[in-house]
This record gives sequence, C-alpha cells and structure tokens, in this order.
Amino acid sequence: MLSNRTFLLVTTALAPAIWGTTYLTTTMLLPEDRPLLAATLRALPAGILLLMLCRSLPRGAWWWKSWVLGILNIGAFFALLFIAAYRLPGGVAAIMGGIQPLIIALLASRVLHERLTGRVVAAGATGLFGVCLIVLQAQARLDAVGLMAAIGGTLSMASGIVLTKKWGQPESPLTTTAWQLIAGGLSLLILMLVIEGPPVAPLTPPNIIGYTYLSVIGTAFAYVMWFRGIARLAASTTAFLGLLSPVVAILLGWIIAGEDLVPMQIAGIVIVLGSICAAITSRAATADVLR
Repeated sequence: MLSNRTFLLVTTALAPAIWGTTYLTTTMLLPEDRPLLAATLRALPAGILLLMLCRSLPRGAWWWKSWVLGILNIGAFFALLFIAAYRLPGGVAAIMGGIQPLIIALLASRVLHERLTGRVVAAGATGLFGVCLIVLQAQARLDAVGLMAAIGGTLSMASGIVLTKKWGQPESPLTTTAWQLIAGGLSLLILMLVIEGPPVAPLTPPNIIGYTYLSVIGTAFAYVMWFRGIARLAASTTAFLGLLSPVVAILLGWIIAGEDLVPMQIAGIVIVLGSICAAITSRAATADVLR
C-alpha cells in the first residue's frame, strides 16, 4: 500500500507528465502561428470551469496575490511556452526547463529557507547534464527566439512556484487554481487581442480536440494536482518532478512523431530519471510535512 508521501508524489508527478504532451498536441492539432490564442484557450476556459465548481472568489490581499501568481504560473508562462512550442521541434522546447530544479532550489533556500544540500545540487546538475545529452543529440535547428521563450518560461514558473509556496493557499487547491487561471487567462486574452487579434478562421475539429484536451486535462486537472503538491511538498521536490515533462515529450516525439532517439538521448533520459529519484529521496526532501 502506498504511503501518503508516495501517493502525493505520484499524483503531483501526473502534472508534468501530462504537460509533456503539450508540445506534440500543439504541433499536431492546433492552428499555426497563434501561440497567444493557444495560451488563452488553454487557461481561461479551465479557470471558468474550476470557478464554477468551487464558487468562491478571493478575499483581501488574495486579489492581487492571485493576479501575481496568475501571471507567473499561467499568463507569462503559457505565452512563452507556446511561443517555444511553435518555434522549437518536438521535445526540445520542453527540455529547456532542465535548469529549473537548480533555480528553484536556490530561490527556495533564500526565500523559503529550505535546506540546500549538496545532494540536491548534485542531483540538479546531473539532471541538467542528462537534459543536455538529449538536446545535443536532437537533429533539429534551435531557433533563438524559441530558446529565449523557453528559458523565460522556466524562470517565470520557477518564481511562481516559490511564491506559491511562500504565500500558502488560503483555500483548497481547486479554488486557488481557479483564481490563478482566471487572472492569467484574462491577461492572456488582452495580450492576444492586442498582438494577434481575434481568430479569423473557424476552428477545425482537430483544433477543438487539441484545445479541449489542453484546457481540461492539461490545465484544469494537471494544475490542481500540481498546486496540491506544492502546498505539501518542498519546493525543490516539486521542481525535480517537473523534469518528467521533457522525458515524456521526447519519448512521445519518438513514439508518435517518428523523431530519432539515439543511444545518447536514452542515456540522458536514464540520467534525468536518476536525478529525480536522488532528489526526492534526499534527507531534505523526505522531511516534507503533509499539512
């Protein structure tokens, strides 16, 4: 029988595993050159759905806190994520997040006073090395704008995770997720209308399937699991679980999109998985307190 912590790790890990499907979904099902439309239709309907379920609005300081977190975790992150997905091939965009565990571990040690152990740093460096093995073997052109967007998205989400942990959650994960998705989705809607303009062509059935999957499964469900994990696990622990996203992305690119997967990339995947295991079994990680 799974322990409470193991069950929490597994359910939290579902989120980055699902996010690893974003890139393939974007390239196969969504219309071309509309990253802000994709980001908006992923976030705002999911937020409305969750708000209808929880029927609770922020109070006091949580109006502006939800907006800040909504920008970092949703608005800016989604916009940069889809720009990267449109400009980078397969799993390359996802694996740019390989440096995120190190960034979050450092921020958490300064802001949250979480213990920054040598094992965590070593695991982060090892995970980044594994990610680099995958990237360096990818036979694809690396677009500069796409890479910058991927890095920017990583920094935005890292900051959002640490602030989410610092400020806590005054309501259930479903409720606080709804607030952030609404705030981030409305920001994306304004940005989309100003930069891209409203959609001019009707959505096709594949477009609708793609947007529905990303909004309901990839956002509403996945983010509730993710913020639930953030509330109960150390910030660095959730950060390392995020490395599952590039692993899933590269494997799906190989299985479904027919992309090459060479031995060095396989070694990189094994190294990344090993770094995750090392990080979540470290003394600092196992000191997570379930609230």
